[in-house]
Amino acid sequence: MSDLNAVPKAISGPSTFLDDRLGGANFLKRNLRKIFPDHWSFLLGEIALYSFIILLLTGTFLTLWFKPSMGEVVYDGSYAPLKGVMMSEAYASSLEISFDVRGGLLMRQMHHWAALLFVAGMTVHMLRVFFTGAYRKPRELNWIIGVLLLTLALAEGLTGYSLPDDLLSGAGLRITEGVAISLPLVGTYITFFLFGGEYPGGDVVARFYSLHILLIPGILLALVSAHMVLMWVQKHTQMPGKGRTNKNVVGAPFYPAFMAKAGAYFLFTLGVVSGLATFAQINPIWLFGPYTPADVSAGSQPDWYMGFLEGSLRIMPPWEWNLFGTAHAGTLPMSVIIPALVPMGIIMTGLALYPFLERWVTGDHREHHVADRPRNNPHRTSIGISAMTFYGVLWLLGANDEISANFHVSLNWTTYMGRVLIFVAPALAYLITYRMCLGLQRSDAAVIGHGVESGVIKRLPHGEFIEVHTPPSEDTEAHMRGKEPVPALPVDEDAAGIPPKGMRGPLGKLRGRMSKAYGGEKIPIDDGHHEEHGEHAAIGSGDDRSLTH
Repeated sequence: MSDLNAVPKAISGPSTFLDDRLGGANFLKRNLRKIFPDHWSFLLGEIALYSFIILLLTGTFLTLWFKPSMGEVVYDGSYAPLKGVMMSEAYASSLEISFDVRGGLLMRQMHHWAALLFVAGMTVHMLRVFFTGAYRKPRELNWIIGVLLLTLALAEGLTGYSLPDDLLSGAGLRITEGVAISLPLVGTYITFFLFGGEYPGGDVVARFYSLHILLIPGILLALVSAHMVLMWVQKHTQMPGKGRTNKNVVGAPFYPAFMAKAGAYFLFTLGVVSGLATFAQINPIWLFGPYTPADVSAGSQPDWYMGFLEGSLRIMPPWEWNLFGTAHAGTLPMSVIIPALVPMGIIMTGLALYPFLERWVTGDHREHHVADRPRNNPHRTSIGISAMTFYGVLWLLGANDEISANFHVSLNWTTYMGRVLIFVAPALAYLITYRMCLGLQRSDAAVIGHGVESGVIKRLPHGEFIEVHTPPSEDTEAHMRGKEPVPALPVDEDAAGIPPKGMRGPLGKLRGRMSKAYGGEKIPIDDGHHEEHGEHAAIGSGDDRSLTH
């Protein structure tokens, strides 16, 4: 009778062969049993990873038929309304992929939807990491890689968006040229390098194509690999809870639990992208026609991730600086330079520097493997929501013409309101978020101190009605008790009135004030019960009458 636990020879034979020559058995055994935390938010980054894989596969398919040339041809394809029209080879080949290549339109639309999901997945993943403090030591380097990945993804989207050479992408390309040429000193050189001469030139599609399929994807692939290796070596952070510490990881092993989950999640992502590509039309280039510099299609909008640049350009006042008081010495078009560089610079530079600025303010050099609940660091959460509001206002104002047309509001007034909201909305978002975080902390303290509302109404001997509270579940209580005070620097003066070392001088005093405001315990966890109902609320028996909601 055969041993049911024996490894089949078809598996054991090749495995033994490879192990004898490569010695990988111990390595695989150790890594296949690596523990991954079991929390839904940790799968957000997987969306970006799987979208990137879909992008590579569909992009490879599209390169087989796309012709990255701006040479003019007369269209003679299947789309009758454009027959006999002069257009670039790039646009003609895009039409051929859409109408004449079997499965071409599906691949084009899958590629476009996957690109949108790729940037969205990275953005949501980065927000999860930021709000939970998962960027702290020892993960600062991985955070910087993530910021670079997001920046390169925007550049990859821009270059890919421009390749079909249709009227809509051409309008975006015209904005890109205007931004590039406005840069002081280097603007004309960058423009001539990209376009191969005066706009529109004859080389921009070919050069963007090289950037889009070779240079940027190569860097992205290298950074994604480095990001995954660092994550594997440093292990995942985990949410606070029962038995979870900085010394362990509570969850399921990579094989088979996480591998099965990841495989199913990839198929689910692929199914969503395929469904969107099948049933939701996106970027119908045949409706826009070939690009001509003299035309702009009505209601032109970029993809969502570039909407903030469009909005910043639309609400910026028409400022120009003439050097030395004369236009002949040089003009700086601040109405283009500021929108092009400042919003992106604030967001990306702020993201890259935040782990180091927070460590400087708090003086916290410890390793962190347990994530924070966003409510437990109210200033960090408020800063994040404020930045999201700043981005959101710019993104919304990128469609101020559509808002004006559909809601019958003056276009000028939408612009004026945008100029006010870009400063007021982030400040309001900060204040509101901070108060909400404190309120949620008080709610947690109430649950720990008084229990959870049971829905049972009880009448006390003296006639008063109260609601019976029950202790929270063990897991819920452990989750709430995972809260730690935000670290802060010692700023108090000693007996001689001398501030601590590092807290002296203008910069030291500023650092001390920032640390005192940012750090510390805002709402302590309260273990006690209120005296008036504590004992009674914990009692649920006796001859008193009880009512259930």
